[in-house]
Amino acid sequence: MRSISRRTFIALLAATFAPRPANGQPVRRTWRIGYLNPGSSALAPIRLDPLRDGLREVGYVEGKGVVIEARWAEGDFARLPALAAELVQLNVDVIVTAGGSAAQAAKGATVTIPIVMVDPGDPVGSGLIKTLARPGGNITGLSSAARDLVAKQVQLLREAIPQLAVVGFLTGNTAAAALAMKDAQEAAEGLGMRFQVLEVRGPSDLEAAFQALPRDRRRAVLVFPDPLTFSHRRRIMEVAEQDHAPSVAGSREFVDAGGLMSYGPSFPAMFRQAAMYVSKILKGAKPADLPVEQPTKFELVINLKTAKTLGLTIPQSLLLRADEVIE
Repeated sequence: MRSISRRTFIALLAATFAPRPANGQPVRRTWRIGYLNPGSSALAPIRLDPLRDGLREVGYVEGKGVVIEARWAEGDFARLPALAAELVQLNVDVIVTAGGSAAQAAKGATVTIPIVMVDPGDPVGSGLIKTLARPGGNITGLSSAARDLVAKQVQLLREAIPQLAVVGFLTGNTAAAALAMKDAQEAAEGLGMRFQVLEVRGPSDLEAAFQALPRDRRRAVLVFPDPLTFSHRRRIMEVAEQDHAPSVAGSREFVDAGGLMSYGPSFPAMFRQAAMYVSKILKGAKPADLPVEQPTKFELVINLKTAKTLGLTIPQSLLLRADEVIE
């Protein structure tokens, strides 16, 4: 009689007594994917839906063996730790986070469940991971941070407005914003311009923030795309238009909301790409071994309707470099 190993015997035993439906096929596992966003659920079409699309492309279809547990802080960052703990209690297989605050909350909630972060700012500088190549721990994903990105945004403002003398930096005061602020200041002062921080804690602060800028046409605003400014981007652009203040941001959604220019990576594309990380992890890969990606393609989008409203003439040399011009 042929003998079998103990491991083989256990595997055969498990297969024999595994739950089976009426047709005799093994019960298919249901994957539970957590999603944590500090913003509003109104952002789902440009944040969560691209993740769903990416998952579908790699064979993970919601409702067919996949459950997505989405949690939104609705702009209240203090809720993030509790929401992250809730996902851990649900025993999700992986957590996808949006922004640095959500990634920090997830990291604080678990050291075992894999985390795929999207747009965490500088994940090394903020202490989320050890290095981009070898993140270590249970976290990997995609970073929106890129060397000289905000410096390039400052340069684009000067190119669009040659007489520019003051650059305001509008931020919700996140850790990621603090890291970018220094680069923006160096770029502005390097071009002989004054740099001014415009910190806001909510939409009620916006009008006072813009009014703190010099009252002439030689100023513009760099809007840092953190969860607070992103959630209130339409109101920000309304106030900017009322104040006749040109703006540049790191996300094209600000231009769609009425801003003058944006230069940065495509965030919907990043969330779609995050599905590849989720797929690899569900198939057994360890986050510690998956390098964190940085953006390699940046989009320049210009809103000529806004330029006309502001009385600006955008140089042809800048328009020719744009990936998209809204007319």
